[in-house]
Amino acid sequence: MADLFTSALSGMNAAQIGLATAEHNIANASTPGYTRQQVLLGSRAGQQTGGGFVGQGVDVAGVIRIYDEFLNTQVSLEQNQASYLTAYHSAIKQIDNLIADPAAGASPAMQSFFEALNGVANNPESMPARQTLLGNAQFAVNRFQAIDQRLTDIANGLTGQIANSVNLVNSYAQQISVLNGNIKRATASGQGQGQQPNDLIDQRNQLISKLNQEIKTTVLQQSDGTTSVFAGNGQALVVDERAMRLQVVQSANDPSKVDIAYVNNGKITTLQQSSLQGGKMGAYLAFRDQTLEPARNALGRVALGMAVSINQQNQLGQDLNGVPGGNLFNAAAPRVDKNANNHSASGVPSVTIADVAGLTASDYQLRFDGAAGYTLLRLSDNTTTNLDLTTPQTVDGMTIAAPAPVTAGDSFLIRPTAYGARDIALATNDPAKIAIAAPMRATAALTNTGTAKISSGTVNAPPPPNANLKNNVTVAFIDANHFTVTDNTSATVLVAAPGTLYDPNVGATLTFNGWTTQITGTPVAGDVFNIASNTNATGDNRNALLMADLQTQNLMANGTVSLQGIYSQLVGEIGNKTNELAVTSLAQTNMVAQTVAAQQEVSGVNLDEEAANLIRYQKAYQAAAKAMQIAQTMFDAILAIK
Repeated sequence: MADLFTSALSGMNAAQIGLATAEHNIANASTPGYTRQQVLLGSRAGQQTGGGFVGQGVDVAGVIRIYDEFLNTQVSLEQNQASYLTAYHSAIKQIDNLIADPAAGASPAMQSFFEALNGVANNPESMPARQTLLGNAQFAVNRFQAIDQRLTDIANGLTGQIANSVNLVNSYAQQISVLNGNIKRATASGQGQGQQPNDLIDQRNQLISKLNQEIKTTVLQQSDGTTSVFAGNGQALVVDERAMRLQVVQSANDPSKVDIAYVNNGKITTLQQSSLQGGKMGAYLAFRDQTLEPARNALGRVALGMAVSINQQNQLGQDLNGVPGGNLFNAAAPRVDKNANNHSASGVPSVTIADVAGLTASDYQLRFDGAAGYTLLRLSDNTTTNLDLTTPQTVDGMTIAAPAPVTAGDSFLIRPTAYGARDIALATNDPAKIAIAAPMRATAALTNTGTAKISSGTVNAPPPPNANLKNNVTVAFIDANHFTVTDNTSATVLVAAPGTLYDPNVGATLTFNGWTTQITGTPVAGDVFNIASNTNATGDNRNALLMADLQTQNLMANGTVSLQGIYSQLVGEIGNKTNELAVTSLAQTNMVAQTVAAQQEVSGVNLDEEAANLIRYQKAYQAAAKAMQIAQTMFDAILAIK
């Protein structure tokens, strides 16, 4: 009779646990990271009787999680990539909207400046036209500075986002370590029955999922129930009940940036930043180093190209005061930072812009290796150039002079164009100092009888102009096929008799004293041409036309693209990358949704199924209770026998 009671009681207990588990599933149907639980039942061994083995009820073997390790790993990987792409896309959209704006970008400002130059060329004496040119120059300066300032604001905001991501990683790691301890002790106490703390494991997995959305991690399960979490190149974030920390530190190479360091036993080690891949943190670092800073450099290169090219051409002209032109713009100097780990007494190399056409949008690392000399690493493509800096060397449009003193192992970060847009400025507010005219002019003598003509002439680049540029020079034809050239100011015969051969069908190009002119047509003996200082230059627009022509000249990228062309390249590169990320981010989000759906089919709570389980366990409980009632009735009947 006792067996009937025991068997019925076990059924009631099993049904009660089944009801509690179903209710627990229903209550947590919307809980993030919750895994559906299921009761495992096993029949008790039967008792041998003369009529065979008679069952003695049911045992609850445990409550397990319905969990697929492969699907959960897939969800984690897809979420990590989705988090990376979404964060990168959100960041790069800011730059795309900024530089591609048809009204606020730098391209319309440069266009307005060159249009104003053409306006001055059409009316060289007009002070209002000159003032308009200065106004448009200031507008271009303001646009470059405003865009650079916005990029700086984005960089500063990014630093805060990196710090916030580091704090989240540390917080998640600490919480995981605490759960590790709780799970380890709960697992140890339930080892005899093979039980696991399901809800604690779900909480830990949910934290690991959140951690993986911040930074790509590797997870290893341990036999004692704990989980070890690693990031980067194998740096442990969580081991057993111990959590390590990440920390934001100032970059040793670039003081304007922060790096992420690893803290272990009080020792701070700067990590290789490229190893911190995936998740939001990886996106922030990749965006900063692969998009934001290159974009700032590219913008600075455009600003430098315009400022230096206009300055050089203005220096070859003559202003309204009759003196050689100066700089219209202040052009930024290259930025040079010495590594924080350099010898304290070490100097800094001198770097100047030698040729804007040779400039790239890359940063460089200069390293002194002692007896081996210097190596220059172009960081955009890791191209290395060995340098002997006993004399200054020119590489990629910049001239580098050795630091003094210098110690083996010292390194320096060189950013030739980083400050190009930030530091561009107007060098003058005086419209009279715009060198619209050329400082020399070639003319034909009024007594000439031939049909030969001479061009007004141009000043040879680069500046500064030749010291003899304004000397009075005479070109005298001995006959129709020969001429002499004499510098009357210095009493120097540049081409002596019998003179240089002249072909009337071809003409002649003359280059002397820093100027170039062309003679065409058929001269006769005695024809004379004079090249002298341009003393009446108010209506001369030759230098203005040359400055205006800079808009379409291929001044950049080793003479392959114009100023606005290279700015368009920047807009195109950022736009293409933004579109690419928009597409891949959307596709990855869809992939996450599909992977989560597959995972939820296995581990998610189905409310219809749980409702059915409630009814099933309710009926099972009622049936077991009925069996208990029957057993009691039978026992009462036995007691009633006299």
